[in-house]
Amino acid sequence: MSEMPQAFMNVRQLAEYLHLNEKKVYAMAAEGEIPATKLTGKWLFPKSLVDRWLLESCHNGMMADRLLLAGSDDPLLQAAANRLTQQLRTQALFSYTVTGTKLGLELLAQGHADACAIHWGRAEESEVRHPALLQQFSQSRQWILVHLFRRSQGLIVRNMDLPRLNDPDQALDYSTRWVVRQEGAGSQRFLNEWLASQAFPLDRLTVGSTAFSEREVASLIAKGEADIGPGTLSAAREFGLGFIPVCDESFDLVVPRNVYFRRLLQQLFEFFQSSEGLSLAQQLQGYDLSNCGRLIWSADPG
Repeated sequence: MSEMPQAFMNVRQLAEYLHLNEKKVYAMAAEGEIPATKLTGKWLFPKSLVDRWLLESCHNGMMADRLLLAGSDDPLLQAAANRLTQQLRTQALFSYTVTGTKLGLELLAQGHADACAIHWGRAEESEVRHPALLQQFSQSRQWILVHLFRRSQGLIVRNMDLPRLNDPDQALDYSTRWVVRQEGAGSQRFLNEWLASQAFPLDRLTVGSTAFSEREVASLIAKGEADIGPGTLSAAREFGLGFIPVCDESFDLVVPRNVYFRRLLQQLFEFFQSSEGLSLAQQLQGYDLSNCGRLIWSADPG
């Protein structure tokens, strides 16, 4: 067998490495069953991710004692992750890194995350929008989409500014300082659509800063460094700020099939349906957990 390269393998090398024929390797790559990328029409396979994929395939995964969440930011999900981490102590690692919807999906597609939280528009449109977003990735053939909760999305302001900025003309005035989210974040998608409903282009906003999480938006407004920004009711209440409701969103979780039955993920769903989880959602405000855990979408494996 030829010597394996350090970083990437081609089809022939991977076939030798896995003791498979090349036709099977092509089929697995095309179906998104194995970590792969296509460059100038040729499949390449990152060896480190292939090795990790092999471990994950063993007895429900050698990495079953950790769960790495990426994607959209949410105060309730963060609070749940914190509590589960304390409950698990040294038995397992439960980690939640806020990246925004699109970067989270990219990390999931590359095998750097185990699940990705997403929101991409109004709740009533999510069962169409979310699958359409996932299908931009070839790896989505191995993904399923599970509902976590609905949440109230809108604009965060200081309480003293609420009467004035509740008027869109005032909110969009050149003197109003906005904090926006990064491109690819669900909250920035929400803001773009709200601006479109007001026939107001994003580049005409007076933008003072870009935030990379719900809490950062709220923190900048609370410190007086911005007047208004997109976010959730729960983030506004956490910082004692005012809130202008615009719509409800569906906040969902994208999970590879081989991760879905991991005990750590099931513990997350169980927490949200427990009395502690329901009480926490009520305290934070703006959540509906009535359909938590419901399977929304799954690609046809055939």
